[in-house]
Amino acid sequence: MLLKKKTAVILVDDHAMMREPLASMLQAEGSFDVVGTAASAGAALPLIRERQPDIVLMDIDMAGLQCFEAAHIIRAECPMTQLIFLSAFVTDHFIDRALEVQARGYVTKFESPERIIQAIREVAAGGAFFSEQVRSRIVIDGHAASLSAASRSRAATLTRREREMVAYYARGLAQKEIADMIKIAKKTVEHHITNAMRKLDIHSKAELIRFAVREGIVPP
Repeated sequence: MLLKKKTAVILVDDHAMMREPLASMLQAEGSFDVVGTAASAGAALPLIRERQPDIVLMDIDMAGLQCFEAAHIIRAECPMTQLIFLSAFVTDHFIDRALEVQARGYVTKFESPERIIQAIREVAAGGAFFSEQVRSRIVIDGHAASLSAASRSRAATLTRREREMVAYYARGLAQKEIADMIKIAKKTVEHHITNAMRKLDIHSKAELIRFAVREGIVPP
């Protein structure tokens, strides 16, 4: 009798309290083989190259090598490895970057461990898994997924300069500080921020900060 091959998994998360219990649960399932764990994308790459896992489950928000840069490397060097991203943040920017590297899953950290394991199982079987908060923002067409037009539309209306002003303003800089820093008139800064808020239909600084974080214009 032939034994069914176990799904080889590498877990990448800088929180040991998330990474280690999940590794133990997967190993106990019987159908998975956790062939490595790492606390950063940079530390994970040598493991992934060496062990060529079926699935890499990787946290988005980690120090060091940016996870999406690592994902591009994995795509190029380990084309059979499928990617699932794990994050406490559901931003259109992160979703777009995940889909850009052909991730087969995006799971929020608010999901139960059982749901995360279900995501790995579905991707291992050739499917895809997106948490509900993510699924509501994307369009799935056959084997391809993309950010919905509605999700793209607001951020896409900003010019490069408006986006830059929003980023500085959302970080807490006053308009005069922005003007002094990039050597333009305060009225020009005010003009760009006013235009951006009008386009986005945003009416307060607090709302603008929330938008900037959600869209990845400034880090959370």
